[in-house]
Amino acid sequence: MKIVFMGTPEFAVNVLQGLIDHYDVVGVVSQPDKMVGRHQELKATPIKELALKYNIPVFQPIKIREDYQWVLDLKPDMIVTCAYGQIIPKVILDCPRLGCINVHASLLPKLRGGAPIHKAIIDGYDKTGITIMYMDVKMDNGDIISQKETPILDSDNLESLHDRLSLMGRDLLLETLPSIIEGTNPRIVQQEEDVTFAYNIKREEEHISFEKSSREVFNLIRGLSPVPSANAILFGEEMKIYEGRIVDSSYKGKCGEIVDVTKEGILVKTGDGCVLLTKVKPFGKKLMDASSYVNGIGKDKLIGQVFE
Repeated sequence: MKIVFMGTPEFAVNVLQGLIDHYDVVGVVSQPDKMVGRHQELKATPIKELALKYNIPVFQPIKIREDYQWVLDLKPDMIVTCAYGQIIPKVILDCPRLGCINVHASLLPKLRGGAPIHKAIIDGYDKTGITIMYMDVKMDNGDIISQKETPILDSDNLESLHDRLSLMGRDLLLETLPSIIEGTNPRIVQQEEDVTFAYNIKREEEHISFEKSSREVFNLIRGLSPVPSANAILFGEEMKIYEGRIVDSSYKGKCGEIVDVTKEGILVKTGDGCVLLTKVKPFGKKLMDASSYVNGIGKDKLIGQVFE
């Protein structure tokens, strides 16, 4: 059985590795390489790097909806996608005899879109998971084949949940593939009334509004940590916020006001209480414990300042 895999970021690496270990992956499709870093060096996608390690041919069209013949020529029995990053045209979806199978990082129909892990935390979900599904022409709309869930803990951030779901995606796909190959798998139609969306995070969504509840601020911080990270403006400069926690507090003050500093960090007033910021990256400086930032600036200078 010949499989073509379509994926791009680090999240998809475990899924591709699992396929390589157990099946015949005859080709890989990934997004074009990008210029990255301060020196703008051309860097291969994580999926391309893994494919080349195993001498698997890689195709990187700018627009797959216009440039797809390479995939058709491979005559795959199945196409597996995971976080590829482009809408796949119907001509590809109709190509493999066993269909196009997608590994999606949510419990569909919840959190359709390109940022399901971020939004699961930011929007306060208490659980998420992996869905193995058939693809169709609409985004994350196809029939569900299998699902597995995991709780979202207060100790989770984007990185920890991402890594857990990546491994879950690999394992669930490998558990599910035999039934697809044998034609014994279920097909569960998604219920439109239960649909929610997780569109890619916009730059303005990374900014912390301290007028919101402590829980909402806390969820935003961990839902964006470590990359791209939440931010707020202090002393007229952007500060990135990497860690924080909710604190029971009777402090009064304006939303965003620094009401106290402790050996653990910076206490900031929210719409319904306070959050303690514990890891920050001031503009032009390295990531540091908030206590180190306090020591450098001075307690008296910080108390009463307001994050914008």
